[in-house]
Amino acid sequence: MEARAVNKYIGSSPRKMRLVVDLIRGMSVERALEVLHFTPKAAAKHVEKTLRSAVANAVNSNENERVEPEDLYVKEVYVNQGPTIKRISPAPMGRAYRIRKRSCHLTIVVASKA
Repeated sequence: MEARAVNKYIGSSPRKMRLVVDLIRGMSVERALEVLHFTPKAAAKHVEKTLRSAVANAVNSNENERVEPEDLYVKEVYVNQGPTIKRISPAPMGRAYRIRKRSCHLTIVVASKA
């Protein structure tokens, strides 16, 4: 039994998000939520929100069998690059520098241990 949650167009660069995502890969859900709650990076809030959504999807998806959140672990978690917004910043001598505001898409898959 597995379930997934996708959070798209997060206003953080994929490189910064991957630092947080690498912390929880393969952990149990309880331990991963604990780690994310005490991680000081801003991306941890988005990852925690998406992980809670994946757990809720797993619990609510199948009426026939009961899935407990304690029995789940983070099977897959990955970050893909989203669209980049381009802005222009004034530079010396009439030039302009390009600012790239990157975004990312986060996907979390949780599965039961049994």
